[in-house]
Amino acid sequence: MALPFTPSARSTIGVEWELQLIDQDSNDLRQAADAVIERATVDGSLHPFVQREMMLNTIEITSGARRTVAECLDDIVGTGAFLRGITNPLRIDLATAGTHPFARPAYQRVTNSHRYEELVERTQYWGRQMLLYGIHVHVGVEDRAKVLPIQSALVTRLGQMQALSASSPFWAGQDTGYASNRAMVFQQLPTAGIPRQFGEWEELERYVDDMTRTGVIGGFDEIRWDVRPAPKWGTVENRVFDAATNIQEVGAFAALTHCLVEYFSRRLDDDEGLASLPDWFVAENKWRSARYGMDAELILDRSGREEPVVATVERMLEELAPVARDLGCERELEGVETILRMGAGYQRQRYVAAHAGRAGLDAVVELMRAEMRADRPLDPAEFLNARPSRVPGSAHGAPA
Repeated sequence: MALPFTPSARSTIGVEWELQLIDQDSNDLRQAADAVIERATVDGSLHPFVQREMMLNTIEITSGARRTVAECLDDIVGTGAFLRGITNPLRIDLATAGTHPFARPAYQRVTNSHRYEELVERTQYWGRQMLLYGIHVHVGVEDRAKVLPIQSALVTRLGQMQALSASSPFWAGQDTGYASNRAMVFQQLPTAGIPRQFGEWEELERYVDDMTRTGVIGGFDEIRWDVRPAPKWGTVENRVFDAATNIQEVGAFAALTHCLVEYFSRRLDDDEGLASLPDWFVAENKWRSARYGMDAELILDRSGREEPVVATVERMLEELAPVARDLGCERELEGVETILRMGAGYQRQRYVAAHAGRAGLDAVVELMRAEMRADRPLDPAEFLNARPSRVPGSAHGAPA
């Protein structure tokens, strides 16, 4: 099966951000996507940067294909303001993280779509657990020959990116012990999670042909790897990130992806080979970063050398600084340093859950809502000190 790749302008960028629809009174999820979509549709046309998702508690905001991360963020911020004009009268807040801390997957409803109905019918229990939220970053590639080497090179840093973005320690009211439970749940779907790596485009075409002929997928968009080619758009797509709770971290993850893809592209221009990892090391790094987050020690290369996440990220930032200057995303990339200083989303959430008393997971949702309003990560201790008291004996207490 031929799999045409439509080249894009080099290092153009687009961002997608999955948001939760949260009831302002209960902090629980609202199954209100139909109402939001209806109100976001004018003269028969849905707002161009608003998308449906699988669950009725979810709305996705996207950017256009832009030259800079800042332009993508402008699209997203503007669309968020537009949507708040719709959701506020419904007493719904837009907020997000990799998961919702206490919402019950069994109570969530799926969008009325044949595609999603087929997915749930096939995957059954696990398909009904997809109460998950992420960020996807597309970066344009001008030459198909670069795509697979860049994909494999990104995979060598998959664990570090997953750790930085991890924001899903809680699931259905429990602390899972994982920094990113989203990563663990999502990979239960067929063709989701750890990417397949191929040396030649023809190998990818044979894979897609085999998967299509045997009914595993109906089209390439059903391949949901953490990092994948996107032939239709002419990009490499990074899907490893848990959803950030605020626009500053969206910018940080977009800038990190933008810089890495351009950095690897420049190495290819200079006829320098790109690193890759064997599948078994990739799988181990994914598990370690999902489990231990920023405290993980990850495998760096084929020889099996290991290094703590923080040390690798600090070195990456030094290497990527010249690229960030050229791409105009220095400010956004500084958001990664903020995460190193303040902690990743899962760390901030756990602090709040541990120190909020009986408010427990309600306070975690309020942190998510507050960070969305503030457009930046908040110091969890300062958040708790400033948080107004709620009614004692909250329905959503400390995690089990």
